[in-house]
Amino acid sequence: MLRSAHAQCRRLPRARSNAVNLRQASTLLQHHAVNRNASSVCAFVTKHRYQPRDNALTHELRVATPLSWSSQCRGFHSSLLSLDEYPPHILFPMPALSPTMDTGTIASWALKEGDSFSAGDVLCSIETDKASVDYEVQDDGFLAKILRQGANAVDLKIGTPICVITEAKEDVPAFANYSVDDKDAQGNATEAAPPAATSSTAQQAPVTVPSPLGTYVLMPSARHLAESKGLDATVLAPGSGKDGRVTKGDVLQAIAKNALPTLAVKQQATSHSTAPADSPTNAPAQSAAVPAAAPLSLGDLIAHEIVTEGSHEDVANSKMRKIIAKRLTESKREVPHFYTSFNVALDNVLRLRKTLAKDHEIKVSVNDFVIRCCALALRDVPEVNGTLSSSDGCVKYLDTIDISVAVATPTGLITPILFNANHKGLAEIAETVKDLATRARDGKLAPHEYQGGTFSISNLGMFGISEFSAVINPPQAAILAVGGGARTLVPTPYKENGDGKASPPSIATLLTARLSADRRVVDEATAALFGQAFTHYMNQPQLLLL
Repeated sequence: MLRSAHAQCRRLPRARSNAVNLRQASTLLQHHAVNRNASSVCAFVTKHRYQPRDNALTHELRVATPLSWSSQCRGFHSSLLSLDEYPPHILFPMPALSPTMDTGTIASWALKEGDSFSAGDVLCSIETDKASVDYEVQDDGFLAKILRQGANAVDLKIGTPICVITEAKEDVPAFANYSVDDKDAQGNATEAAPPAATSSTAQQAPVTVPSPLGTYVLMPSARHLAESKGLDATVLAPGSGKDGRVTKGDVLQAIAKNALPTLAVKQQATSHSTAPADSPTNAPAQSAAVPAAAPLSLGDLIAHEIVTEGSHEDVANSKMRKIIAKRLTESKREVPHFYTSFNVALDNVLRLRKTLAKDHEIKVSVNDFVIRCCALALRDVPEVNGTLSSSDGCVKYLDTIDISVAVATPTGLITPILFNANHKGLAEIAETVKDLATRARDGKLAPHEYQGGTFSISNLGMFGISEFSAVINPPQAAILAVGGGARTLVPTPYKENGDGKASPPSIATLLTARLSADRRVVDEATAALFGQAFTHYMNQPQLLLL
């Protein structure tokens, strides 16, 4: 029934100024609308902008739509019932920029209130669970009101209104004081009134202020000095230390002034205070005794933990870093990791790299050789290029070899994908990786460029790291951690049928690579085969040119 109404309304001309068309649309909607389909009808009216500015036509369209469902068509804000209050507008929601995105944070707005925009312009920068993405609008309009920014734009759920968009510039001033939560705030204030009265009544009751006694303690050095001389230093509280604690300096000054009572006098005064008040023998002693401080509890005699003084700065984690921490923790907890390490000689790679740069003006990095060798090793050992299905627990071996390359950005680590890496040469790999890394640091990657992948590489050799272990990035089954090359003394291999003369040891540039694999997908023998294939291509880099 609704589809029939939609089809008939689409055949009407789109001119909003034509009153006959508006009356026809309202009649069709009134005829086909039912309560259970109210949201679809309201969305259709908003989409096709049957919202006349003429008050008479507005009233006619509002009357044509039943009130029983018009209130259900609010969306993010009352639409049909608020035409007299606000001009026609669109409440723009927080978009879903990735399949796994549940919440997003608006990092910055590229436009100001009142600015115009066209299709393809950047509206704002949104931090997703993967990266910081510039969101581009798909239509023309004016930014009438920004609803979420700064601290109010953190971890917004998908669909939360973030701004108001209008089609006409003269409608922008009407939204100067617009707030999507006005009515909700009034309802909350009404409901919160009784608890406020109760709390005001409770404030009339007498409040017991804790006694300051017992909050001051002796520093360990002060206590040791006072006890060693048989003196009671608790009468110096509060002292000059942190939180009023008595320091060793306070005790030394009091000793110099002979201002501390002895411990025996204090104990005697305490025993006199506990004697019966009607005893005639204790009365003179009580009057002559030195007034003693109140009895201290055990907590007063135990020094609290000393907090190191110094300035610091609290820096909030970005949305991206929070998601990375969460997913790596889940990977380490749920995925059974095992590790295999192998040393690779880099001398042949370095010679070929120098030859390409000198004779052919092709600049490639060692990381480009590593990517190419990994792609060919995955082609030869496809069991590593697999994943574990979360639905049925089956192992799926993938046909394409898409390698994720870890790139460090100011907001966290991101892994842009090099698609079909086994079909690319060294020059193409170098150019593609450079472009992906640049756009990753600038936050210009599209979601499909960093979501997915079949294998990951994390190279920290350029940072001076010799070797490390990487955490698997699910649903992938393996990741290769690559360290830096170092000049190493290599002993001469033993030859059983030699002439008895051993050749001198050699010096080679060795690189340590460590494969982290999911034991549910890859076993130790398969990881060893992958290591052998990777080492073979690295030792003979001329094969990479074929």
